[in-house]
Formats: sequence, structure tokens, C-alpha cells
Amino acid sequence: MLQSQIHIYTESTPNPQSMKFVFNVELLPDGMSFDYTQPADGLTKEKNSPLAVALFGFDFVKRVFITSNFVTLTKAEHVLWEDELFGIKKYLKKYFEEKRPIFSLPESAISDSDAEESEVIAKIKEVLEQYVKPAVESDGGAISFYSFDEESGQVKVLLQGSCSGCPSSTMTLKAGIEALMTRMVPQVKEVVAEGV
Repeated sequence: MLQSQIHIYTESTPNPQSMKFVFNVELLPDGMSFDYTQPADGLTKEKNSPLAVALFGFDFVKRVFITSNFVTLTKAEHVLWEDELFGIKKYLKKYFEEKRPIFSLPESAISDSDAEESEVIAKIKEVLEQYVKPAVESDGGAISFYSFDEESGQVKVLLQGSCSGCPSSTMTLKAGIEALMTRMVPQVKEVVAEGV
């Protein structure tokens, strides 16, 4: 799965506490992501990630988000990225060159499960996938469908990675995502973030 020559570059995100580390290899199948908010998350059966556990070994790391070809780290406020970037990049490069595991999951756990869904939910997911997700991923985060209430027209989404705790995420959610969603899917009246 991983090539022998690992290249990593960093991108800043709208969240000043988060930094995106982009790889030239696939870490997860496209569309999948795992968000860890504490080291213990990496020890649960469903989300076991030796990589996340290792990154929490850096005492300034407060959140680890892993998706298709990047890892977003969120740091403690008192730490400066300038002081830590070189060490983290060096650590990640060595980690992957040694072919250490990203996940300790059976292959079946790293796959999408498609349940029967309504036409409206399919359209909501399509809009998220085509129009919203690429922009959110370019900022070091991820967004995914959580639920839709047909009576109220409320869509709940999960914001992960740099989007969690980002000062501009509420404005982006309301002014950008909600405006787009209500225009493209008339049944949608409101978009809110779940668990933020």
C-alpha cells in the first residue's frame, strides 16, 4: 500500500491550531476518515490506530484526524507550529518509511457500508460529496452526513479535523454550506454540526 519514498508537505488551515500534513501515498480509501480527540480513542476496538496513539505521544498534540492522503494535527494553544513542524515531519517520514501500521483494523472495518436511504438523503450526500467536501478537505478537515429530519428539514453533519474548534467553522456552516444545501435540496431548511 505504501511506496518506499515518502514525501510530506504541510499546509496551514483556517484553524490556527491545526496543521495539515499531506502525503504522496493513500492512507485510507477515499471518503473515509477517523478523528481522534484523545489518546484513548486510538485504543477502542472500532478505531484502533497505532499512528494516532504515537502522535499523541507529542504532548502538544490535542487532536489527530486521518483521511485519504493527509493527517491533520491540532495543537495546544501555547505551542507554536514553527517550533514543532520539523520534528513532526521527520517523525512521520520515519514512521512511514519503517512501514509501521496506520491502523490495526481488519480490512472489513475499513470499508463503507451502504444502507438503504431515501432520495433526499442521497441528494444531500451527493451535494456534500461534490461541492462541500473538496473545499473542507483542502482546509485540513472533513465533513460527513450524520442525519436528516424530514419534518424539520434539519441536516446534521459531522465536522472533523481542523474544522473542529475552528473559529470560522460556524460561519462557513451557516453562510456557505447551509446556503448551498437549501438552494440545491429544497427539503433542507437548516444545516447544523453534530457534536461540535
